[in-house]
Amino acid sequence: MKPIVAIVGRPNVGKSTLFNRLIGRRKAITKDEPGVTRDLNYADCDAWGTVFTLVDTGGFEPEVKEGILKQVREQALFAVEEADLTVFLMDGRDGLTPADIEIGRILRESNKPVIYAVNKIDIEKLLPDASEFYSLGVKKIMCLSSEHGSGVGELIDEITGKLPKAPLEAPPEADETGEDVVKVAIVGRPNVGKSSLLNKLIGKERVIVSSIAGTTRDAIDTPFDKDGKKYLFIDTAGIRKKSRITMKLEAYCVVEAIKSMERADIALLVIDGMEGLKSQEEKIGGLIEDRGKCCVIVVNKWDIVEKDSKTASVYEERIRGMMPFLSYAPIVFVSALSGQRVSAVFDVMARVVSQATTKFQTSKLNKCLEEFVARHHPPAYAGKEVKLYYVTQTRTMPPAFTIFVNRPEGIVDSYKRYLVNSFRESLALDSAPLRISFRERR
Repeated sequence: MKPIVAIVGRPNVGKSTLFNRLIGRRKAITKDEPGVTRDLNYADCDAWGTVFTLVDTGGFEPEVKEGILKQVREQALFAVEEADLTVFLMDGRDGLTPADIEIGRILRESNKPVIYAVNKIDIEKLLPDASEFYSLGVKKIMCLSSEHGSGVGELIDEITGKLPKAPLEAPPEADETGEDVVKVAIVGRPNVGKSSLLNKLIGKERVIVSSIAGTTRDAIDTPFDKDGKKYLFIDTAGIRKKSRITMKLEAYCVVEAIKSMERADIALLVIDGMEGLKSQEEKIGGLIEDRGKCCVIVVNKWDIVEKDSKTASVYEERIRGMMPFLSYAPIVFVSALSGQRVSAVFDVMARVVSQATTKFQTSKLNKCLEEFVARHHPPAYAGKEVKLYYVTQTRTMPPAFTIFVNRPEGIVDSYKRYLVNSFRESLALDSAPLRISFRERR
């Protein structure tokens, strides 16, 4: 599992600018006013061979004139609890503030790895001003300018040096007979019925169920055998309950989903049928697609939804409209409380896993590709013809195809979507993600 590095600090110290600099692209919105980052922004970062998930913390409300120090403290607490490493960013031009002192105290007491960095030191004459930050009681302060890039390389060295070293290669999880275990992550917002769904799936009160959001404090692994097929359920229950944090708890289920996604083969994205799809579920859905994980969308509490013969189809159309990137994910309407249609989840998962683990003959793939190209040639690139030579399958779970071409840069997004949809239809891959990449044939 990739380690998590959180950037924390008070508003307007340059957290998002540093985030963009570290990931190498402009993903976080940056603006010179406090509170621009109102939610968690995350991205995988490859720093010279060390891969980790970088989180740009936010959640501040700039219109709130009181309680900023309290919000800063809450954010620091989040970073301490959730991250493997925290980068505490301060503003060298503003100097040391009471908020910085409070965060520094929390981080020192956490006994977890912390990097103390002073931003906006973009000219040499500002270096002496950074010395006051040593009054926090730390031995090392890193000076940098996230806007201009000075000192960022040294920060990356510090980050990679403090991250836990992952094993070179973890063996695939299997039982004593060598049969693979399907790892299933149950994700979604707090209080949508994830723990209730798990209990009903396995037929036991394995997880405490409560109407209070955030009841499950840790990810719980539950092995289960269904008709000879072995599963490992990962119930994160959205987030940990943070008794000291009053910010919107939904903001943290994205980070919990990041953790569970790394271990899972398939995700059950649980939606509250009464409340409908929310922005956090869209973010988790995007995370599932980014990670290339199989997905089943489970609409819970369907027994208490007022409905007619068209309600389910209208609901499904709404979900597809809000999450078109998960158009392949099957949708199941259940009631975890009564058990209505819960058994259908296993049937759907079996179909998804079957498709995701299918190995296709190279000859069949190339016959399909020949038909697709004959039906619709790729557009020319820079006035020259784009040729697709042959295709091969490079992995399963999810299926991934590599197509060898003369000009990979000439494949436009619309033509890639055409190929993905065509392969889906021809290979009956309607319920699993499909990855297609292009390589130059030399």
